[in-house]
Amino acid sequence: MSARMVLLGPPGAGKGTQAARVCQRLAVPAISTGDIFRANVSGGTPLGAQAKTYMDRGEYVPDSVTNAMVADRLAQPDASDGFLLDGYPRTEAQVHELDAMLARDGRALDVVVEITADAEAVIERLLKRATEQGRADDTEPVIRRRLEVYAEATEPLAALYERRGLLVRVNGIGTLEEVTDRLMTALASRGVGA
Repeated sequence: MSARMVLLGPPGAGKGTQAARVCQRLAVPAISTGDIFRANVSGGTPLGAQAKTYMDRGEYVPDSVTNAMVADRLAQPDASDGFLLDGYPRTEAQVHELDAMLARDGRALDVVVEITADAEAVIERLLKRATEQGRADDTEPVIRRRLEVYAEATEPLAALYERRGLLVRVNGIGTLEEVTDRLMTALASRGVGA
């Protein structure tokens, strides 16, 4: 059984945490563009410097850079039987690029999960994380801008995937176990499970 998934949701909805938990249970890699970008920024790579200028403003890194990184990652052997994409696609153009990447290998998505969360709860989570982890990119104005950008560019993707019959929504507020259980139940309802 394949497990090719996209995880959507606003910044701070718990996507990264839940992606790791779900991927461990399903034995597929979690592919997070945010982690890739942060690793490049902290490593001082040219890509990291380019990405940092956008991230510091709360904007998305350009599609050309992001698409190339994702295509390279999906071509790696550990993603052949499944993966969970966290933070990609973020735009309709990226949806079509992902469709093309997968189609070249005769693959398609199995399910798209949207984690939902109240905006004020998300802001509180991200400010707490910024304090705990020293994340310079998580100031309140940047967080609010990231939520605006998400609403403008990414929320329409949920509607697109819903029209395709791929979308399930999961409430992201609750304990880690409660949210993971909701996610696994939603995945099982679409034939994806451990």
